[in-house]
Amino acid sequence: MAEIRVDNLVKRFGAFMAVRDTSFTVENGDFFCLLGPSGCGKTTTLRMVAGLELPSSGSIRLDGEDVTFKRARERDIAMVFQLFALYPHMNVRKNISFPLVSMGVPKDETRRRVEEAARVLRIEHLLDKSISGLSGGDRQRVALGRAIVREPKAFMMDEPLGALDAEFRHLMCGELRALHDRLKATTVYVTHDQLEAMSMADKIAVMNDGVIEQLGSPQEIYDRPNSMFVGDFIGSPSMNFIRFDGATIAGSTSVSIDAASVTLPELRENHAPGPLALGVRPEQIVIGDPGRQGSALPGEIFGTEYLGTTQIVTVTTPHGKLKARLPAHMPVAAGDRVSLSFRPERLSLFDAATGKAIRSALHDASTTRRNHG
Repeated sequence: MAEIRVDNLVKRFGAFMAVRDTSFTVENGDFFCLLGPSGCGKTTTLRMVAGLELPSSGSIRLDGEDVTFKRARERDIAMVFQLFALYPHMNVRKNISFPLVSMGVPKDETRRRVEEAARVLRIEHLLDKSISGLSGGDRQRVALGRAIVREPKAFMMDEPLGALDAEFRHLMCGELRALHDRLKATTVYVTHDQLEAMSMADKIAVMNDGVIEQLGSPQEIYDRPNSMFVGDFIGSPSMNFIRFDGATIAGSTSVSIDAASVTLPELRENHAPGPLALGVRPEQIVIGDPGRQGSALPGEIFGTEYLGTTQIVTVTTPHGKLKARLPAHMPVAAGDRVSLSFRPERLSLFDAATGKAIRSALHDASTTRRNHG
């Protein structure tokens, strides 16, 4: 397997710029996710790395070799797509062995690789079965087997679980990650599903409008989003935002929001005094009876969603509706008057005009060290 290095990648389709000055490195053996909404440029980026699209500018290096303008057949990679693209007139064994037969690999070696891939994927019993009689999950395993037998330097996966139902997707997420670990593979995985990315990835690149908004580990992206877009896109429910005037916090480590005293994250000394937004994850909200927690934000329960071990409670406040994640056994009902306070250790602060996070210099330096090793 190999390191993939992408520098200043740009892709234009006429006047439309699909990918803008994108750079990242996928380290040898990493499971790397390109995550974002439809149309953000993630699939176009993957296709350029794979050689299915040629970039307008920038460079791509695979295992130290410049492959920027080489076609897919000249790169030692394997692709797995959302649509399985299997040959219905061939059985499982012939589908998996097809790329090796096309490459002229000797029959004994082809048989060995096919049987090894089938063993890894636990589909040995299906090798002589017809494709038409397989379930969606088994068809996806066959598609993965066809990629594995090539023993490539890297795997490119474009929403490979998108055609499966929810139960199969959850199962295949665990199996894909376990397969990645067994093969010690370098994998680039495209998805719009944050749960897939968060559960499988070593590193995630969150894309929006052709640019990478944030690159980091799942925990870094969840705990310290670089922008309001990332905070809103990552998390279910997403981050709550409370807007207020930044001029009120000059020289202060806390702010009063409708009589609620909120301890702020560390700020840059030169932050702009304009409008700010406080980012609060649902699990950072503490709900109590009115007046019991002293200086707290007033609210009224709008509704609840029971999830088994937890419940999602929507609270109407002077700053709009906020969502809190609470223990399932906590008694709350629509119409209850409550107070809200916030746990200070994981709050985020954003410039409301630009949507960018405001960080302390200390936090920026520690994050840079973690990202660049």
